[in-house]
This record gives sequence, C-alpha cells and structure tokens, in this order.
Amino acid sequence: MFIKETITNNKKTNIIPFITCGFPKRKNFVDLLFALEKSGSTLIEIGIPNSDPLAEGLTIQYSSNIAIKNGINTHECIKTVRQAREKGLKLPIVLMGYYNNILAYDMNKFCKEAKESGVNGLIVADLPVNESKPLVNILNQYSIDFIPLLSINSSKEIIRKATELATGFIYCVSVLGVTGERNIVFDRVKDLVDQVKKHTNVPVAVGFGISTKSDITKIIKFADAAVVGSALINKLKDTKNDKIIEVASNFISELL
Repeated sequence: MFIKETITNNKKTNIIPFITCGFPKRKNFVDLLFALEKSGSTLIEIGIPNSDPLAEGLTIQYSSNIAIKNGINTHECIKTVRQAREKGLKLPIVLMGYYNNILAYDMNKFCKEAKESGVNGLIVADLPVNESKPLVNILNQYSIDFIPLLSINSSKEIIRKATELATGFIYCVSVLGVTGERNIVFDRVKDLVDQVKKHTNVPVAVGFGISTKSDITKIIKFADAAVVGSALINKLKDTKNDKIIEVASNFISELL
C-alpha cells in the first residue's frame, strides 16, 4: 500500500526515475538515489543489470553493461537498497529485473531479502501477466507490491488479469518495442490507461519514450505518474564523476 498511497497522496507531478543499479558509478550510487529523492521524485525504480535485457533499448543496455562491469548483480542490488535505507532514504523503491534474475537467485530468497532490505515493489519485464501468479503469491507473503507491465497491444483479458494482480501501480508502456527516447503514441496509450482505470483504482504510470517536461505534462492529464529512464541515463553517461549528483538533481527538478 505504501507505493499506492505515495502516488495517490502526492500533490505534485508524480515522476518515477529509472536508474540501473551501480550506474554510472558504483561508489556514489546511494548518493545518486538521495539526489533523486531530494529533487522531487515520487519513487525510484532501480534496474537489476542483465546481460540480455530484452525490453531495453541501447541506452539502458549500455547502463546495464557498465553496471555489470562495476560488479553489480542481483545480490548487490538488494544490498544497495539496504545501504540506502540505513542512511535514511524514505521514498518507495521498486526493483525492475528479468525473470531469470529472480529464478537464478531463488524466488523465495529474492523476495525475502528484498523485503528485508527495504524494497517496496517489483517489476519483472519479461514475465507475462498470465504466468505471474506463482511469483505474486510469494510477493504477497512479504508485502511487496507486484507491478505488471501492459502494452498498447494488450488484450482486454490481459488488462483485466493485470488489474486483479497489481497492488502498487500498473505500468503502461507508451510505445511498441524496447525502451528509449522516441515519439510516444499518446492517443493509444491514453486509450490503454482509460481501459485500465475502468477495472481498478490502483495508480497507472506511463513509461518508455518519455524524455521531456512536455511529454510528462501530456501524460499526467490522463495517467497518475510518468517513468523517465533512458533520458536520465543519457544525461549521466557522459557526466564527470563530480557532476553526477548535480546533473541528476537538475534533470528531475526541470521535469517538475
């Protein structure tokens, strides 16, 4: 409920930054999370790096490769969340990964350790809604929100199932294909959001392709939150170490 309440009760624009764990640098990543919190983010989505991220465009693939080179894996992601919580990070944290990350770790062990570290929600990019019940059952045991992905091509039946399972928010994908900065099909994603809202009062976030304040202004007219990933990573990938925190803070602040 923490995620749902945080989005619902926020009086400002709900922005959810996505950042791959350990990118661009491992040593100051926790400081980066605090910068995202202080600059006005509603919650933070942290990506578990994967060597074959099927849903990701070149930008997030790049960040995932860098994170892996920096020694980040599933265990280190969970450990990083714990470190951030111990230092006082308050915002909800959502982990985003792939099913093989979780299976390789062991589903129950993953959920238990994620909960103990302070994770509030989980997105599994390649797990179909109609195959997600076993994982959802374990997440429910540990009070971790399940956040399903829906696309503009999702069937009415899949939309209905997703709304039955979702607890934190529902993530609507605004474009076809992988992540990245590109043109958003606003009319079609609005239709998707409208369909979702007929079935649930769980908040709806829109992501993939969002990069500007103009994009966010349009999306917030019909959705509850906007997810910004590739645009933030592009801002950081060529930033010098001593400017990472400043650049991230300014980027989020300028979107509000």
